[in-house]
Amino acid sequence: MSETPDLPPDLPDAAKRALAEAAERRRLAGDLELPTELGGRKGPEPVRYGDWEKKGIAVDF
Repeated sequence: MSETPDLPPDLPDAAKRALAEAAERRRLAGDLELPTELGGRKGPEPVRYGDWEKKGIAVDF
C-alpha cells in the first residue's frame, strides 16, 4: 500500500484493501488520451470533474 502512506492506524482492514485496490486501478488506468478537438474551447477539458465548468462555475446537468 505504498500509494496511501498516511492511513489512520484505526482504519478497518476492508477499508485499507479498498484503498489499495483503488490506488492500483488508478495506477493501471494512467492518463486519458483524448483526441484533439478542432474548433473547441481553449484551456482544460470543461467536463474533467464530471460537471460542465465554464469561467469557474460548475453546472450539473
